[in-house]
Amino acid sequence: MRDLAAGLGYLAKGQKWVGRHGRWWAFGMIPALITLVGYVVALVFLGGWSEDLAQWATPFADGWGSPWQGLLRTALAAIVFGGGLLISVITFTAVTLLVGQPFYESLCEKVDETEGGAPTPPEVPLWRELVVSARDSLHVLVRVAGFGVLLFGCGFIPVVGQTLVPVAGFLVSGFFLAVELTAVALQRRGVPQRERIRLLRARLGLAFGFGVPLILAFLVPLVTVLAMPGAVAGATLLARDLVPMEDTEDEAEEPDGPDAAPAGEGVPEVPGYGGQRPVPGNPYAAGPSATGQDGAHPYAAGPHGGGAGAGQYPYSSR
Repeated sequence: MRDLAAGLGYLAKGQKWVGRHGRWWAFGMIPALITLVGYVVALVFLGGWSEDLAQWATPFADGWGSPWQGLLRTALAAIVFGGGLLISVITFTAVTLLVGQPFYESLCEKVDETEGGAPTPPEVPLWRELVVSARDSLHVLVRVAGFGVLLFGCGFIPVVGQTLVPVAGFLVSGFFLAVELTAVALQRRGVPQRERIRLLRARLGLAFGFGVPLILAFLVPLVTVLAMPGAVAGATLLARDLVPMEDTEDEAEEPDGPDAAPAGEGVPEVPGYGGQRPVPGNPYAAGPSATGQDGAHPYAAGPHGGGAGAGQYPYSSR
């Protein structure tokens, strides 16, 4: 429950952050507006061509009399348009994040700067970032589609299909939305997609608390446009919890003398982070797949872990 409340908190903090930085709120809406206009144009064309598509797909009904021919083709046209609308809702966020990669990269950087402990990401060409984002988004969509097929089949089970399946659908969608939204901030920290998913699977309450309310809000495209900048800001704050960083400039304030720890002890440098480094206990201090000497997964002692053994990462052997 603590992680669930924390996820809701990050969502609210992200909206508050853009509320305090109005220029960045307007800046962050640009990709969503571009995507919304593109989808509206595509749906208008689809609506205009749906009847022609239905007629082309049903040549066997040319000889049918009224009203059967009209009913069949009208129903098929409605299915085509409805399918296009459903696809647009499912893919809107992923496409917005792809279109807005440069925008959201700047927004994440600004959030990190204002909060302190901002990482310096490796120098990567924009085209490569777009390719990686497109590939990662495609992987997420494939996973969502797989869960969708499974849940669709479970929907025919009496009682379960009408009660548990819709809830499971929102939970799955909320989780993967959290994966998508934290992608920009975690990429800046050098975390690959597989590790991002594992991080959030280890903190399901955090992912659900952040992603599920957004899924409900994003069912309305206009709300998506207005809330997307705050969602990205909140996802950046959430990523700071998952992979915290600290500035090495603070070393100047460390005490000198025989009792002072040797510089950098316990906080190894990480290539590509410039003047920053992971805070002590950050699993990425020794790489995204590091494990302790005893073979335990590093997330067992994450920011919200309990005592020894508490929070043991359940997917370390997968």
